[in-house]
Amino acid sequence: MALPKITVNALNLQQGPFPTVEKYLLFIGVAATNVDQLLFLNTDSDLDAELGEADSELKQQLIAARQNAGENWAAVAVPVANGALWDPAVDMAMNENVRVEGAVICTPVTQASDFTAMQTKAVNIEAQYGRRLFFIGAVRGIDSENESWSEYITAVNNLTDTLSAHRVSPVPYIYDDAVGIIAGRLCNSGVSVADTPMRVETGPLVGQDQTTLPVDKDGVRYNMAHAKALNDQRFSVPSFFPDYPGVFWSDAQTLDAPAGDYQVLENLRVVDKAARAVRLVLIGLTGNRRFNSTPNGEAWASNKLMRPLREMSKSTVFQGIPFPAELKPPVEGDIVITWVTREKVEAFMKARPFEIPKELTANIVLDLNNPTA
Repeated sequence: MALPKITVNALNLQQGPFPTVEKYLLFIGVAATNVDQLLFLNTDSDLDAELGEADSELKQQLIAARQNAGENWAAVAVPVANGALWDPAVDMAMNENVRVEGAVICTPVTQASDFTAMQTKAVNIEAQYGRRLFFIGAVRGIDSENESWSEYITAVNNLTDTLSAHRVSPVPYIYDDAVGIIAGRLCNSGVSVADTPMRVETGPLVGQDQTTLPVDKDGVRYNMAHAKALNDQRFSVPSFFPDYPGVFWSDAQTLDAPAGDYQVLENLRVVDKAARAVRLVLIGLTGNRRFNSTPNGEAWASNKLMRPLREMSKSTVFQGIPFPAELKPPVEGDIVITWVTREKVEAFMKARPFEIPKELTANIVLDLNNPTA
């Protein structure tokens, strides 16, 4: 006769929340205090104490980011000495396990190879740490004493010509705090990673207006013709509407190749968010025989893998007003699993973002019919 034996196992089905890094950025720029130190900041931080009381490149961008992000803003910053390179600061943050959605390089680039270096750094970080991030790279503003807008635009265009770098978004200092403005706008608590900084409902830029737009050496103020010329070269710039108060923003363009899927940052951000969570699911599935080539095994694994996309697709309608999720809900066929060998498996998944109106046209016609006829 066997003796009675009772065993209770508490199984971990990995149903907990995914950690998030979205709307959490790393800022690197020149400041005099706490040089080469990691600073963890939020809306309560005293930037004078953290970065020094004097104005600095880094502090100016952080102030603008905090103002334009609003409540719940938080960020990491690394002050560097004037003339120092940005990449050692990125490496330090990665080595200290700082996980961020993107890095904001506040010091203007001086040559196209700087953008290439940012793309290379992003690719290497993904390869080494499995972390996906984008770069916002600053570009100098106009020299109002010596340059016309034509001369300025021609000069900075050389920085983006021929480049393919889908993880880099170039931002010229049209305003002195332009990089901070767009970084804050991307992290605003009222928007999601699927939203464009062009979104007017987010509100106008905080801290700047149309009267503070720069002028060139001839006294010509920045206008939408200049915005278009820079936008055509894939720069992300301020924009505004005639007879409409406030200044807004263009798309957050990247240096992706023509016809690429990631020519705007919202496409990259939404896929990166999904990929970060899917990566954790794949780690949890490693060596688990529940995931096998039987219909039940593949159905179970498919359900696990699609969980991040389902969570990103929960929309709400309140009082007839739609509040769309980051993705459209998955449908049958949005995931396909292929067993390459009995130990190697590949999953193909479809993430479908919502449409965004960026060029709007209304057509009005007259109805001259006799209503009594």
